[in-house]
Amino acid sequence: MRVSSLVVDMELRALRYFAAVAEELHFGRAARRLHMTQPPLSRAIRQLEADLGVALFERSPSGVALTAVGAWFYQDARALLDQADRLRAKVAAAAGAATLTVGMLTDDADPAASHLVKAFRERHPHVDVQIREADFTDPTSGLRAGLVDVALTYAPFDETGISVRRLRTDPVGAVLRTDDPLADREALHLADLADRRWFRFPESADPIWRAFWNATAPDGPARQGPLVRTVHECLQAVLWNGTIGLAPRIEVLPDGLAFVPLADVPPSALVVAWAGARDDPLVRSFVRIALRTYGAAAVS
Repeated sequence: MRVSSLVVDMELRALRYFAAVAEELHFGRAARRLHMTQPPLSRAIRQLEADLGVALFERSPSGVALTAVGAWFYQDARALLDQADRLRAKVAAAAGAATLTVGMLTDDADPAASHLVKAFRERHPHVDVQIREADFTDPTSGLRAGLVDVALTYAPFDETGISVRRLRTDPVGAVLRTDDPLADREALHLADLADRRWFRFPESADPIWRAFWNATAPDGPARQGPLVRTVHECLQAVLWNGTIGLAPRIEVLPDGLAFVPLADVPPSALVVAWAGARDDPLVRSFVRIALRTYGAAAVS
């Protein structure tokens, strides 16, 4: 008998709780992802197991693992949750209310982004997708201000009240002019750039973001150099003024610019982010499609 026939009387909320634990394989992480505390999540899973009469997880001090029955149950439960989200999205579309606003602070030339667009359009052909291009004053791409429903951006930034899932990590490097004496290096260290002028970000920018991309302490002195607010302004600052700055790997650079990896700077995570307290089927669907497109784990 399929799970779809077993769960007719179950709440979708219980299945979402189960899916989160199955995907995180850790009650603490799943609870944080669901924006709840661990005890009620544990109780909900135990109640689900009692209702089914089977153990879905093997528990240990280091975490949890799906039992054979749990792995089988997850596949159909995940399909049922996806079907419920698609049904809600279709109802919204029929009511003329299916709109999704996506904030972006990413590389336009990234091939995975094109695959994401194609996959989302195939799943939701009647949804009106609006794009908001962000600047560096808000690395959440308008999410924190309530201007977008979901965002594709780079970490790190203040994640308070925001759910974040990593899509991939990209190496960080220096963007230089091709005639710069350091441009032909295979790799650089921050010490190689100590005496250079950097582009700098607005004081109103997220301090965690600004510190990471300027390679300074959050409360340290600001870099000296031209002020930039967008990716385009960063690249132009390097071209016109010979300044330097950090950036994640960029697939296609304008003529005259080079990207050199930095050996002593950690990679940056490309992430999909959404308001933590919001339960929107279109947002959940977008997140799942993004995770599948970028090869990451699924989300409930």
